[in-house]
Amino acid sequence: MKDGFIKVAACTPNVRVADCEYNAEEIIRMAQDAGTHGAKVIVMPELCITSYTCGDLFWQELLLEEAKKQLLHIAEETAKLDAVLFVGLPLEYKGKLYNTAAGICRGEILGFVPKIHLPNYNEFYEARYFTSGAEVDGFVLLKNGSGEEMEVPISSNLLFTCTAMPDLKIAAEICEDLWVPNPPSVAHAYHGATLIVNLSASDEVVGKDSYRRSLVSSQSARLLCGYLYATAGEGESTQDVVYGGHNLIAENGTILAESSRFVNGITCADLDIRRLANERRRMTTCLFSSDREEGEKEPFYSEVFFDLSVEETKLTRKFDSRPFVPGVKEERDRRCDEILNIQAMGLKKRLAHIHCQNAVIGLSGGLDSTLALLVTVRAFDLLGMDRKKITAVTMPCFGTTDRTYHNACMLSERLGTTLKEVNIREAVNIHFRDIEHDPEKHDVTYENGQARERTQILMDIANQSGGIVIGTGDLSELALGWATYNGDHMSMYAVNCSVPKTLVRHLVQYYADTCGDGQLSEVLLDILDTPVSPELLPPKDGVISQKTEDLVGPYELHDFFLYYMLRWTFPPKKIYRMAQIAFEGEYDNATILKWMKTFYRRFFQQQFKRSCLPDGPKVGSVAVSPRGDLRMPSDACAKHWLDQVETLDGNHES
Repeated sequence: MKDGFIKVAACTPNVRVADCEYNAEEIIRMAQDAGTHGAKVIVMPELCITSYTCGDLFWQELLLEEAKKQLLHIAEETAKLDAVLFVGLPLEYKGKLYNTAAGICRGEILGFVPKIHLPNYNEFYEARYFTSGAEVDGFVLLKNGSGEEMEVPISSNLLFTCTAMPDLKIAAEICEDLWVPNPPSVAHAYHGATLIVNLSASDEVVGKDSYRRSLVSSQSARLLCGYLYATAGEGESTQDVVYGGHNLIAENGTILAESSRFVNGITCADLDIRRLANERRRMTTCLFSSDREEGEKEPFYSEVFFDLSVEETKLTRKFDSRPFVPGVKEERDRRCDEILNIQAMGLKKRLAHIHCQNAVIGLSGGLDSTLALLVTVRAFDLLGMDRKKITAVTMPCFGTTDRTYHNACMLSERLGTTLKEVNIREAVNIHFRDIEHDPEKHDVTYENGQARERTQILMDIANQSGGIVIGTGDLSELALGWATYNGDHMSMYAVNCSVPKTLVRHLVQYYADTCGDGQLSEVLLDILDTPVSPELLPPKDGVISQKTEDLVGPYELHDFFLYYMLRWTFPPKKIYRMAQIAFEGEYDNATILKWMKTFYRRFFQQQFKRSCLPDGPKVGSVAVSPRGDLRMPSDACAKHWLDQVETLDGNHES
């Protein structure tokens, strides 16, 4: 359960109708199998001890007594299992019969949760046999094999809380309880449950699997919870219907695992309970709490506690190494088109609001300035303005290569914008002379002097034309502070400010694929093939000598760190563990750790640059605007984060 991960299992055992002894042995066997897979929460189907399709046999005293006997047997046989197990059985309480979920851990029966909503339309007419448990709140008296009596709570308002992981609070509901307009799981989540388990017996008809999948997924998203759905399968009576064993595991709207239908078995997945708890803290409009508030109306929730060992969950869950980029091309194309529209609409509003007819962009022949120009062209088209009023300024200097220079010129030409060339070599050399800097000393002054000269030129050309300077810097550069303060750091509207570098490439690729201009596509593809570089140091033999990722690290790693730090607020040790899985075969552990140190150091040190950013459109869930997204003090200390990074072992295998 390290880092908030916990393995869970939804199981469909083989059953025989009304054969409690056989069913109990299958439940025990499957629970132990799930335990060998590392599962800490195991859920079986509705009424699995008796089977769901017993019909009028549910009125038989012998069946009910045998069900209780086998429940105690299951508890005894799973006493050494390091997991909490939920099984279904019919239970008599105060003269009424209830369809219940029993929670079991380390040989102890923790509690019973009765079903609330009973269908009266299915083939077994469930309301014929059972009573709704909506008002039930008390204790069931059981006797174990030694004749010892024990009181076990029964209530639809029970929370099963793990002492070793307090964020893990489990609530149970049964089949139909999920399908009603206001499911009990809503109240469960409100009172603090981070995981909902559903013991179900959902029959199969055409199209029902899609509806079931959508229902489980949307409920987990609505409640910011994990949802573990186990349903009856082969072995139930097929007198009128068939049961498919369609098990589902969801987390916050995402289906993590799903079983094949019509095959009984175990479905496992790794839930991230800490991630759910973190998200709930961030969502101030969602009132999730396990504490009863003053004046709160009934029902009042009771907690029962269980204990599990604290150990590292062996993860089988996969993590996307490019979390900002959809993996499926169709979805990626839709996302790219949407982002380009958001960027263009933001700029369109700014241009219209200030009655601006002109825009100025520093065009380097690199990815970021290319994307900024494409967005600006789209905004001008939306406004019905002449593209010639976009001035693309190329400013060659000491590090400019023929490749990037020609690409910049060709790009401007194919897009129909006005190209202006200002060679800044002489101006920069004069500046170096004025400040007494040796031009042979290729230090930060040498580099930033060029960047600030370019910004000055852009601003002044914008003044000449009555236009605004369009910023080109992206989210990844802002996160790392990879920008010259008051150089490329500054503009009058920054269209790329919330687009990470890994996504910039795909936006340009999408434009190249869809522009319908062969020559424009050709130049865009060459820009994509050009190494990322600020081109501030002289080239070697006409080739770029300064490659950004050699200096600051691979952007795919930094984007991964950024996403999970800001979006999910994960600590370094957890992000490192996830990165080992995501980048397996791409980067070794030592490399991941090396650049993680760089990321945290630069992220904290460079906040002062982000505290005074120009306006720009937010396109995703991660952004660093000081006005709406990242209210971080410029002088925050990185000690705790860097200390944790130092404790990580670059040779450790997850």
